[in-house]
Parts: sequence; C-alpha cells; structure tokens
Amino acid sequence: MSHYFMNDLTLESKPHEISFTINDHNYSFLSDAGVFSKNLLDNGTFYLLKAVSELKLGKTLLDLGCGIGILGLVIASENEGVEEVVLSDINERALNLAASNKERIKTNKKIEIINSDVYEKLENRRFMTIVSNPPIRAGKKVTYRIYDEASDHLENGGSLIIVVRKQQGSPSVIRHLQGLFTRVEILLSKKGYQVIRAWKEGTEG
Repeated sequence: MSHYFMNDLTLESKPHEISFTINDHNYSFLSDAGVFSKNLLDNGTFYLLKAVSELKLGKTLLDLGCGIGILGLVIASENEGVEEVVLSDINERALNLAASNKERIKTNKKIEIINSDVYEKLENRRFMTIVSNPPIRAGKKVTYRIYDEASDHLENGGSLIIVVRKQQGSPSVIRHLQGLFTRVEILLSKKGYQVIRAWKEGTEG
C-alpha cells in the first residue's frame, strides 16, 4: 500500500489546486494524488503557520518532509527575516509539485529543493530553524529520527518547530525533546494539536 511518505511514482496523477488563507493572504498550491493532505490544507500545517507568523526564525530555514512545500514557501513569503529555505522530502512527486508551487509563490527568497530521506542528503547543512509536520504514519523510527538528529543540523541558538496531535503522542514527544534540547515550549495548543518549539543551546529567550 502506498503512502505519502513513500516515493511511489506508479500512482495515477490527478493534479489539482488547493486554496487557503494565512494572515489574510490567499494562496493557491498545486497538489496531486500520493502526497500528504492532497485535497486541503491540513489543520496541523495551518496551526504551525499561525504559531510562527510573528516569530523571528533567522535567515536559514529547513522544511523537513515538506510535501508540496506549503510550510517552507508560505514562511518564505510571510517572514521577511527568512532569506534561504530548503524544501526536503523523499517523495519525488511531492518535490515536483513543490517546484511548481515555488513558481506560483514568486518569492525573491532563495529556495532549494532536495530529495532526502530525513537528513540523509543534508549531512553538512545547518539552519537557524527546522520546521516539520512529522509523518506520524511513517512510525516512530522516522519521526523520532527527525527529533534526535535535529540538533546536528541547527546553528547554535537555532530551533526545531513541529506540530503533533495529542492523541498521536505529543506529550511523549515533548518529554523526549526535553531530554535533547535546553529549552522546549508549546507555542500553540488548539483542537488537539500542539505546536512545539525546541531550542539548541545558545538561544536568547
């Protein structure tokens, strides 16, 4: 059985648009079968975008498990301080869509698209912010790798920002992150979703 966190190019392609509004700005993204939340903006992504809308995220950002690129591209569009964004996923169809959506956004920010299994192709890269809506259905082996290896890809003072539903284990994720990072904070908690930020040592308040 195929899933959005797999690279299955045998699925029938049915491209279509999904539209949504963030901070009174309207967006239209190209989507397709075989990608995460193919027919609409999922609640977790929406809440993460709302939670970070007024935060200082630094100049460099990684959208890990980017899917069709919504998190990274919207942040690039909305956040003036972010100058460079890397969109990374294992799903080639999602990355092709992310490339198309990059053209739709028409941002002047530097956008790079990388096919990578979690951090595999990002060995020597470090960012001020990593954002992710973790692929919970891929299992803990994948999602906890996102958490466990994040510090190696963050600049000092950088942070990991994720969204996890309470019923999918956000309390245990928070406890795990507290063992990895110097500071962990819940940025937003709404309708069962929690947006969590974990800082690497060296951050200022």
